[in-house]
Amino acid sequence: MVRDPIADDESPDLQAVFDALDDPDCREIVSVLTEPMTAEEISDEADIPLSTTYRKLDRLTEASLLEEGVEVRSDGQHVSRYTGAFKQVVVGLSDDREFTVEITSSPQTANERLANLWSEVRKET
Repeated sequence: MVRDPIADDESPDLQAVFDALDDPDCREIVSVLTEPMTAEEISDEADIPLSTTYRKLDRLTEASLLEEGVEVRSDGQHVSRYTGAFKQVVVGLSDDREFTVEITSSPQTANERLANLWSEVRKET
């Protein structure tokens, strides 16, 4: 599931971030994701069953910790590639004494921005 870039302006759900970071499989996925990878590549590298990998990728994406992009292939068999979407996660306390979470992300390259744009166009067709 490709995330809506418009929704990226919103703060991620605190509990979703905590749940993802509390999950050992999610942490393993984040640790092996040093470059854009497919779910199959992540599954092999992290030694996690593919069905579990897909569930964990959804959890991490929903928590704004990963980004999903689509690699367009000339043969028409497009594939999703996942990348880490954060440099740090900061949990704070607002003036109203409510917990907040801020995810600091790395700036995207031109290729990553184009891939995200193409993903959105593909969803519309």
